[in-house]
Formats: sequence, C-alpha cells, structure tokens
Amino acid sequence: MFDICCIGHITKDKVVNTSGELYLAGGTAFYFANALHQMPVNLGLVTAVGSTELLVAEQLKQKGVNLTVLPSEHSVYFENIYAQNQDHRTQRVLQKAEPFDVEQFADVEARIFHLGPLLADDMPLELIQYLSTKGKVSLDAQGYLREVRDYQVHAIDWPEKLQALPHISILKVNEFESEVLTGINDIRDGARQLADWGVEEVVVTLGSAGSLIYVDGEFHEIPAYVPTSITDATGCGDTYMAGYLYQRNQGKDVTTSGKFAAAVASLKIATPGPYTGTERQVLQFLSEHEQ
Repeated sequence: MFDICCIGHITKDKVVNTSGELYLAGGTAFYFANALHQMPVNLGLVTAVGSTELLVAEQLKQKGVNLTVLPSEHSVYFENIYAQNQDHRTQRVLQKAEPFDVEQFADVEARIFHLGPLLADDMPLELIQYLSTKGKVSLDAQGYLREVRDYQVHAIDWPEKLQALPHISILKVNEFESEVLTGINDIRDGARQLADWGVEEVVVTLGSAGSLIYVDGEFHEIPAYVPTSITDATGCGDTYMAGYLYQRNQGKDVTTSGKFAAAVASLKIATPGPYTGTERQVLQFLSEHEQ
C-alpha cells in the first residue's frame, strides 16, 4: 500500500514569461512526484502519456518513483503565458490525453489518493467515489473548472460538485477557483461553504499572499516565504500540495504542514522545472525564514 498515490497526466508545457520561452514537462503528476521523490514516503504515481513524454516517465522511474504508465495516443500539451506578475497566467491546450477510469485502479491501494485533473473530463465522478472507499481523497479542483474550446481554456463551474465534494477529504483551490465553485467572493465564506458541502480540509492558495486552510471550523493562516528569485511559477500549487500531504501523512498538524508546503513552493519558484530537493533543505529554508 502506498502512503500517497498521485493520479494525473504528465504534460508537455510551453512556458512563456518575461525572460523568454521554456519547454518543460509538467502537470500535477510531474511536479508532485519530483517534489517527494527524495523524501521518506511510499509514493505511487499513475499517469497516462503519449510517446513524446515516455522519456520523462522513464526518468521518474529512474529516480525511484513507483510509476504506472497507462496508454494514451497523445500527452496533454499546455501553453502557459505569464505576465510580470507571476500570480497571473493565460493558457491554451494544444493536445489532450486519454481520461482515467475506475477499472484502472482496482489493484491500487493507498492511504491518500491525490487527484490532479488538468481538464474537466480527465476523471469521472465515479472515480472519486470509488477511491474514497479505499483511502482519503485529496483533490486539486483546477481541472474540473477548465473547459477547452478552440484550444482556449475557459473557466466553468463543476456540475457534479455536490455529488463529489462529500467524498473529498482535502480540497485545494485558489481564490478564483473558490469563487467559481461557490459563487462567493469572500475567501473565508467560500471555504466555509466548501466545508458545508462535505470537504474536511479546505486549502486555499493565494500566491504571494500565502495560503489559508480551513479545518474543523478553524482557519489557519500560512505565510508565503519570499523566494531567492522568481523564475518559474508553473507547478507551485502542485508542489505545495506535495509538501502539505507529505506532512499530514506523517501526522503533522495543519499549520506545520502548511508552512512546510509553503517553503517547498518557494524553493520551487526560484528554479525552472520541478523541486527536486530534500526534506532537510526545506527545513533549513524554513529555519532561515522564521528567525
């Protein structure tokens, strides 16, 4: 049995920012697995990629990630364009991969399943319901709020949210996603609504303003730590959740877990690509920034 099993597509990403263009692998699965591969956790990863990303999958296996690669004609191909403010980006989707289904997970066991759908049709409601009978389900909601029309990503509500959310133990949203889901623009009231719909832990990431975690009727304010440089913000939310779930799986409290997650995300933003460092480096960074 895995401590944490991440499910999501590895993508091909084109990142455009004020420094130029980068072509990188990406997706929740990629950033999540890289962030944890050097930490003492029994991690599983299930992805579906086309031939262009098979090398990336093989490289993750060589790092020691227990990886299952499902067949797909194509990989997801994202174009991410950032302005000077790295909290804001525009996206296009140039290719899509095959969705996941329940039958693929009959033999997969984990304490926590972290789902990272990138697009609205990546993972059916039935998969969330099924996995919740096997372990805790953690979800990054962003994919369910993205619809692709003529390559452009459009924000949508999640039609099945009321059926899905009672099966989700930990939900990660940003402030915009929270408002789309709830229709409420106040962050705290939005978190309360998501909890009322059945979520146990609501994690709201706020970019450079930190994050807010709502559990058992209590808010935990998590600071953002200033990175040494701002190089590549793609995957920061995925990296944050890797750190958060890693700590929660170890039995750490919400605030400790949130601060560790924020530190990992800050270390990640300073370099292109994923965070690939150790737990010791994260703890050293935290000690330096909390003095």
